[in-house]
Amino acid sequence: MLGRGIFLKNHFPIELSVANKEPIKPQIVATKTVARTRLFRIETVDLCFANGVETRYERLRSGRHGAVLIVPLLDRETVLLIREYAVGTERYELALPKGRVETGETLFAAANRELMEEVGYGASRLTYLTSLTVAPGYIEHTTHIIVAEKLYEERRPGDEPEEIGVMPWRLAELPALLAREDCTEARSIAALFMVKEKLSL
Repeated sequence: MLGRGIFLKNHFPIELSVANKEPIKPQIVATKTVARTRLFRIETVDLCFANGVETRYERLRSGRHGAVLIVPLLDRETVLLIREYAVGTERYELALPKGRVETGETLFAAANRELMEEVGYGASRLTYLTSLTVAPGYIEHTTHIIVAEKLYEERRPGDEPEEIGVMPWRLAELPALLAREDCTEARSIAALFMVKEKLSL
């Protein structure tokens, strides 16, 4: 079929006219906070779409400053991971160090602070890589990825309830890391592969 759509072998059409058209953002009619905790706020959001359809969404909002996730490079081929209890999955997870950006902090200051608190290192070189979201359909939260290099030993007290384990891992062995059941944190996985590609390893 030519023109309006293209049919694939499974006979589902790809609507090119719709796919190539710039969508019109829906109008936010009203928002209401329905619950609030120390870290999060749950809102209902009433939307009116360009086609006239009105609907209500729910979203989870975090602090307006977002968070940082740090990729600490011990050397060009080795990254430092942390093993920390994750209450969401109710088990210990291997991931990259991370934490929220406090009021008045720059991204680099927050990254260095979290690095010292969770890993016991500071970094002489910090580089912004990118920013990621998690489940943007219903969570308003941005994580800024920071690469930390030229590490030096320095530990600062943090708010962790127990000592965090630190594990060096070779970037060339990321497939083995993904095969582990205790490495499922998507932001960490994405950041590790982006850094590996950036370093051309």
